[in-house]
This record gives sequence, structure tokens and C-alpha cells, in this order.
Amino acid sequence: MIVGILDRFPKLAFSAWRGRSSHSIHNWRRSCPLIAVSFACGWIAWSGHVLALPIAVLFPALWAMSPSRLTALLVSAGYFLAASRGLPQGVANFYAADLWPGLLLWAAASLSFSCVHAAFWKGQPEGKSPGEGRTGMAMAARYQVAATLMGLPPLGITGWAHPLTATGVLFPEWGWWGLVAMTASLAMMTSRYWPAVAIVLGGFWLWSAASWTSPDIPEGWKGVDLEQGEKLGRDGSLAYHRDLIATVRAAAGEKPRFIVLPESALGFWTPTVARLWSQGLRGSELTVIAGAAVIDPGGYDNVMVAVSAEEAQILYRERMPVPVSMWQPWRAWAGQGDGARANLLGNPVMEIGGQKIAALICYEQLLLWPVLQSMLHSPTAIVAPGNGWWTAGTSIVAIQDASVTAWAKLFGLPVVTAFNT
Repeated sequence: MIVGILDRFPKLAFSAWRGRSSHSIHNWRRSCPLIAVSFACGWIAWSGHVLALPIAVLFPALWAMSPSRLTALLVSAGYFLAASRGLPQGVANFYAADLWPGLLLWAAASLSFSCVHAAFWKGQPEGKSPGEGRTGMAMAARYQVAATLMGLPPLGITGWAHPLTATGVLFPEWGWWGLVAMTASLAMMTSRYWPAVAIVLGGFWLWSAASWTSPDIPEGWKGVDLEQGEKLGRDGSLAYHRDLIATVRAAAGEKPRFIVLPESALGFWTPTVARLWSQGLRGSELTVIAGAAVIDPGGYDNVMVAVSAEEAQILYRERMPVPVSMWQPWRAWAGQGDGARANLLGNPVMEIGGQKIAALICYEQLLLWPVLQSMLHSPTAIVAPGNGWWTAGTSIVAIQDASVTAWAKLFGLPVVTAFNT
């Protein structure tokens, strides 16, 4: 008997190996198209065109169709890497270095997104399609948990390219109900009903695109874009500020009361700079909202200030500066604390002229939680400045603008932007 088993063992082993090999080949034949389509989905959705954002709703379906956890990881990574493809070039521009640091940061930033989605992926029973039976309900719930984790701190600090950003394109002016509808739709995209859901969302998309208009600019407000590159805010000379004041007065014309300048436009915010600007605005009713940095021995705050002929004040402290280049918490832990502070859940709105304004500085425009936190306070407008000189050769600024536009359309709010390139 033992001899018989030993004689048959090579045949049994070969049969098992062939079965596994055949199964593995079958899985990879299914996986490769999913990964490729997910990559294309991330690339197109996050190309900087606001009407392309709804392509991102395909990601949950592709994730749910993955035949294995490894495929779910690669599908998630493909989507995220394609969506954030401008990061390597941007980092190279910022540090005046080659592409390698940017490539490493790009890969590292994708880990939280792809690992979270891979961790919450659940396999389908053999012979059943994604979303069938109780497994489908579990899949929807698991996707919602992954999406929530990537939308809120701490993982949400790098939660770029969130599909919920497309809500304003599909459901303009629906407000929180639109967010509920989009959340339910994304969950259903992981079920066996995803083709029907995709068709319905496609109908909303076509209707929205046919009647699309850009958000209004708040009455009495104007954003002034600058083209000073990396010099912006680094020249603290009297001549620099006088030139900028002249630019503001020339751009104001007769109607605007509030002029918005880009992030970091005023450089270091000091009493001397405040007095200089107040003096420069005498004889006008203008109030200038501009980016600046407030420095102390423990680091600095990236802020928005309001200055007029009568007064100057800090309106807003950035909740989430750019990780690594600005926000470097490890330096504070080492006692070196000279990076930007993250005021994570502080000052979601700023009040000026009797209005509550949602402020989103640069990097915050790419994330989910800062805008949703601001919307909880029922603002009357969105102000979104940025300093995008380091994004030359990428679509990062266009993506920021598309994201802000989508959120403004969802809540029916006017928006004013001001960027330096």
C-alpha cells in the first residue's frame, strides 16, 4: 500500500502543481486588465479637467473585481500612482534635485492608499460574481471603511484622489444629500449591480456636462494670480511690497472690496509688513486677503491675513501643510521644530465682512476632510489660494482647481482662487 502511494505521489504532486499553475495563470489573465484599467481610470479622472472627475467612480468596481488580495493591492496602487503622477516632477522642482527623491516619495505615498484597500478587500466564493449574496454586502461595507479611513486623519493626510471629490460634478448643488447619494453609489459599485449603477451615474454625468457652468465669484471679491515663481514671498524688501501693493490697486478697479493674493505672497508676517501694507492701502476701501508665514522659535504657521487701511489681522492658520516639504513633525520630536505646524481641526472657517468663508490653502484642496469640516459650518463662499511654482510641467495646479470647483458646485457656493506659478 505504501509502495503504491509512493508510486502515485509524483503524479499527484504534478497534478496539484498544474492545477495551481493553471489557477494562477487564470487569475493573472483577469488581473492584468483590471490593473491597466485602474491605472487609466486614475490618469484620466485626475487630469485637471473637472468634468473628468467622475471616471474615478469606476475604481471601487475594479477593486471589488480583483481575484486576489495581491491584485486588489496592485489595482489600488495603479489608480493612486496614476492620479498622483505629477508628484515626482514636483518634488524634483521643489528641491532642485533629480527625480529619484520624488519617485521614492511617490511610491511611499501610495502605500497607505493601496495597503488600506488591500487589507479590506474580501475574496469572492468560487464561481460567484463580485457583490453576490452576503459577500457583496460585506464588500460594500469594507469599501466604505477603507474610503472613510482614507478621507479622515491620520491616513487622510495623504488621501489624495478620493472618488467622493467627483460628487459635485454628478450632483451639483445637492449639498450633503449629494454626498449621501455618492457614498451609496460608490458602495453599490462594489456589488453585482455595478453596471446598472454606472449607467445611472453616467446619465447624471451627461446631464451635468450638458448644463455645466463654472461657480460664480463672490460679489465684491477678486483673485489676483501672480507669475513670480519661487521668488514669491522670499523677497522682503520695501521695493517688493510696494510693487505688490501697486499690482493690487491696479487690479482692484472700482468694484471689488476684497482682493485675494496667493499663498506666501507677503512672505514673513511682521508688524513692519502690516504697517507698510496699511499705509499702502490708505485712501481705498480695499481689504487684501493674502498668504504669509508667522514664525516663532517652535516653527511657523502658514496663514492667511487680512489687511486694510484701518487694520491687519490673521484670519486663518493652515490645517494641513504639505507633508515632508513643509510639515515635518519628526523634527519637532527631535527638538529641532522649524517646520510648518498642522492646525489639524482648527479654524475651519474664517470670518470677514460679516461672512463665513471656507479657506483652503494649496495642499488642503487635494484632501477630503478639510473641505467637509468647513462645510459643516455653512460658509457663504470658498477662498482657495495656492503657490504652485514647483508644479511646473505637471497638472497639479489644474487638479487643485478642478477639486475646488467640484466642491463649490456641490454646495452651490461661489469661489475665488489666486495662484502663483
